[in-house]
Amino acid sequence: MAVLNLVQLDKALTEGTPSLIPDPFTLEHYYNAFVEKGLHHYVLNSLVVSLATTALCLIVGSLAAFALSRLEVKGRFGILMVILSVSMFPQIALVGPLYLIASDLGLLDTYRALIITYLALGLPLVTWVLFGYFETLPREIDEAARMDGVGVVGLLWHIILPMSLPSLVTTGLLAFITAWNEFLFALAFTSDSDSQTIPVGIANFTNQYYVPWGDIAAASAVVTVPLIVLVLFFQRHIIEGLTQGGIKE
Repeated sequence: MAVLNLVQLDKALTEGTPSLIPDPFTLEHYYNAFVEKGLHHYVLNSLVVSLATTALCLIVGSLAAFALSRLEVKGRFGILMVILSVSMFPQIALVGPLYLIASDLGLLDTYRALIITYLALGLPLVTWVLFGYFETLPREIDEAARMDGVGVVGLLWHIILPMSLPSLVTTGLLAFITAWNEFLFALAFTSDSDSQTIPVGIANFTNQYYVPWGDIAAASAVVTVPLIVLVLFFQRHIIEGLTQGGIKE
């Protein structure tokens, strides 16, 4: 029935006996979502925020995981526990204090407020998954690289990261999906369509007197299909990235 919502009129959805064959067949909901409600603006905002969040999570997370895994860092497991503890706080308990901070810094209704927040949300998972994967790589690689005169930066950039492609793909997709679907902070930190992301934009489709179920279903389908395609396309890397990090040879 959810699929039928996309191609039939709203009045057909409330009839006593729904039909499996849309009559009439219509693409009106897609027109309403994009033309009347400006879905493309929300998609663009989500793309900017999600891509920036993903890039920063991979950069910072890979550096942190590399340092904790391959360098001599005292108390590294304690540091990992602290990083993990950040993700244990419920979002509803954080939204108030973070809103006040964003307001004081003049970051409300900006991409930066969302990117910084999503970076804090996604970084613990990215760091832990990458750390687990880096730990499975043999230490002999490090010794061989040092004997060839490769420095720490070269070891990370030319050896560790290329060998960790499945884990990078996995964590990148997880960070992207987290930022793409997040609703609470986006709702709290943005109040105009110039900075609102897809979840908030779709929530704004409704009004006090009417819920356009067809428009909501059409918009939800448009923003969900790309995620499904990405996951299916990178399925092999995702499975390898999530499982390999849990295997210690």
